Amino acid sequence: MNLRQLAKIADLSPSAVSLALRDSPRISAATKQRVKALATEHGYAPDAKIVDFMRQLRRPAAVREHACFAVISFYDTLRPWAHSPHLTGIYTGMKARATELGYRLEPMWLNAPGLSLRRFREILDARGIEGLLCFGSPDFDQKFPAELDRSAVVTLGLSISTPLHRVTSHFFNDTINALNRVRSLGYRRPGLVLGTHEEIRSAHAHSSAYLGWCEHTPDIETALPILRVGEIEKLSCEAWLRANQPDVILFVHLPETIARLRAVLDSIQPADLRPGVAVLSHLVEHTGFAGVQQNQRLMGAWAVELLAARIANRDLGIPENPRIEMVEGEWVDGDSLPSSKSATSPGKSK
Repeated sequence: MNLRQLAKIADLSPSAVSLALRDSPRISAATKQRVKALATEHGYAPDAKIVDFMRQLRRPAAVREHACFAVISFYDTLRPWAHSPHLTGIYTGMKARATELGYRLEPMWLNAPGLSLRRFREILDARGIEGLLCFGSPDFDQKFPAELDRSAVVTLGLSISTPLHRVTSHFFNDTINALNRVRSLGYRRPGLVLGTHEEIRSAHAHSSAYLGWCEHTPDIETALPILRVGEIEKLSCEAWLRANQPDVILFVHLPETIARLRAVLDSIQPADLRPGVAVLSHLVEHTGFAGVQQNQRLMGAWAVELLAARIANRDLGIPENPRIEMVEGEWVDGDSLPSSKSATSPGKSK
């Protein structure tokens, strides 16, 4: 069974049958449904190589030479990575891997003034862009527009509530790995200081990992009450330290808060009250702290690989069974964790 034979059975032209099988908006829903039913009934299956070849030929000559992914976000700027070292790392990883696979990246501003979603869809169609790399949204409950459901989409992080293929940091494993690291250094009373923003953005993975690890790890007496803070302040931090006496803390917060943590800890007296510190954040290098830093470049590379695979499998639109790939962070050495507790006063941060 070939396309011409199927067209004869359907009493349509071969081009109309081809458009119907590709869900073209130029064909009515009823005709598309009838053609697909006939294709299933008569065992018609398109030749994948011919389909891919024809798809390339239908593209305008200006975009045919290199396939293109659009890079979009729900932020208020065309290039949100230009203002964020964290997003810069992700974009760098995207661009490097896309080049290796023969794709180019084109930033497109989803929230550009005066640009409707319908017009955005038309631009994607005109340029032959099927793949969208999404940087997420400042709104954690953001819905992905139904108008773009003909594209393959991969998003970063958890901020888009619509079920999508996505790549995110492995928050749970990063916490477990940090706890295992401090335990190997001799610490036995870890506490968790958790930013309220990070609590939401990680879907409570850090606190879940901490509580479970403390419950099931030998020689750990108990989990301490978690200190959840929007900003790090001396009074609340010192009160929590005095009440719970942790010998080490895992500090999970935004990078801009890390410097404030050092200032707060250095001001606490006596010095023996100051614990060791392992930081979990977007960026830990060059802060002087030890901890786990997200692997942004690998996240970007994996997002491109996942999107290319979805297009190759014709997995377009909002997926019924989205794939989630989680990237573990990298350990960064720093002076906030002595090689052993006996190296300085117990838990003291240098």
